[in-house]
Amino acid sequence: MLFRSAVAFLEKVSREMIAASRTRSPAAMQAVITRYGDMRQIGLYALGDYRPRLEAADHEPYTQGMIRFISRYAANEAPKYPVQSVKFLPEARRARYGLMVDSTVTLQDGSSYEVAWMLTQSGGSYRVRDAQVMGIWMTPFLKKLFEDYIAQNNGSVKALVAVLQRH
Repeated sequence: MLFRSAVAFLEKVSREMIAASRTRSPAAMQAVITRYGDMRQIGLYALGDYRPRLEAADHEPYTQGMIRFISRYAANEAPKYPVQSVKFLPEARRARYGLMVDSTVTLQDGSSYEVAWMLTQSGGSYRVRDAQVMGIWMTPFLKKLFEDYIAQNNGSVKALVAVLQRH
């Protein structure tokens, strides 16, 4: 299969992310991330070995706090990487955890870098599960950050949920 629909999905996502990044608004970034990200799976992965300690009542506050955290980070970093365009290869390919789509991101200064996108299927569409920028996957950074915070707080996932809720 060619999975051209996955490429079309990412073209739409990239247009919306570029527009949101230009606003420098965490709320605009949050809207796009919420609409297209596989945030439940990203959030569960980011807890690592602490995942079983996330209480059912904390799932929603944790996920919403994580989305706000990522959105603020993305909005703050966007001015450093002003994207001019994103070009996708015409076909997606199957990967161990979903579909992969390769792209080249060109910045306004003319420099470019490669990004591989991991998608999961969701109903009749897709969700972004991860991105590999210049050979480095993004979700392991979030996982390390969250695991370290939990470890520094005596293994308390509630401490992470609380700090994510404050911001």
